[in-house]
Amino acid sequence: MAAVDVFSALANPVRRGLLEALRDGPRAAGDLAGRFALSRPAVSEHLSVLRNAGLVREEPRGRHRYYHLEARPLAEVGDWLHPFEHYWRGRMAALADLIDEENP
Repeated sequence: MAAVDVFSALANPVRRGLLEALRDGPRAAGDLAGRFALSRPAVSEHLSVLRNAGLVREEPRGRHRYYHLEARPLAEVGDWLHPFEHYWRGRMAALADLIDEENP
């Protein structure tokens, strides 16, 4: 799956909330829908976006669908973000040095 799909999927706070809910293990679609002030079809649409981005996997069990977190695309996002973490740590260190110079 293309990285842009993952970033687009992660851009929505509801989808990020769904991923957070799946950190502790698989959950039924109905359980996930009950966590949000949205209709079940709306939550289903968000789950579809996450599935298409490779961030979740769907497992049918009888009449229910369970969703599992797929962490590999998140690792790829982390790899992409890592150089920016180095940049911001450097910027914060420079700010701390400046503050120390101003307030001896």
